[in-house]
Amino acid sequence: MPSEPTDKSKPMCCAPGDLSSCTVTTAEERNVAELKANLPKEKQTVLGLYVTAKEAYAKWQAAPEQVKILDVRTPEEFLFVGSPGMAWKIPVIAQSYEWDAEKGKFPMKLIPDFVARVQTVAKVDDTILVTCRSGGRSAIACNLLAQAGFKNVHNIIDGMEGDANGDSASTPQGGWKNSGCPWTKKLTPERMVLPKTA
Repeated sequence: MPSEPTDKSKPMCCAPGDLSSCTVTTAEERNVAELKANLPKEKQTVLGLYVTAKEAYAKWQAAPEQVKILDVRTPEEFLFVGSPGMAWKIPVIAQSYEWDAEKGKFPMKLIPDFVARVQTVAKVDDTILVTCRSGGRSAIACNLLAQAGFKNVHNIIDGMEGDANGDSASTPQGGWKNSGCPWTKKLTPERMVLPKTA
């Protein structure tokens, strides 16, 4: 009668001591891989570096001195939605108050000094993980930083709040807040690098 394997962490499909031919993934890992493989165009970046909020937090925990998290949402979002406490809050886009009748909305506008503000807290060789609400504005920020010579800039593709889950536009899935990562509504002015006001 064969003996019961002593190391339960090794899958039964592999030869004892040899895991080279086996790939073991969890359902969560498969979902993340599928999410990255089917990334919408507005979340894609020129560097092609992507992490989920959960992966971003793990990277930061492993090397908090070398990894910087940037939250590029608006100050209003920091205030009313919350933010990762360790994040540098550096908005990339601001809400305009000029009605666009053709688009039927108040458009957002790029803040011209975004890269200069990031350069006050990060160097081009730093690992930078960028978040927004759900991955679109952070992709814009990643691309601006890449154009300025930053090489290791990752888009947090599910952002702070995640995407709508298909059942309801108001029920998000994924995102920093829904992944068990720590966040706060307490403002940290010492970690905010806001644009100059007129």
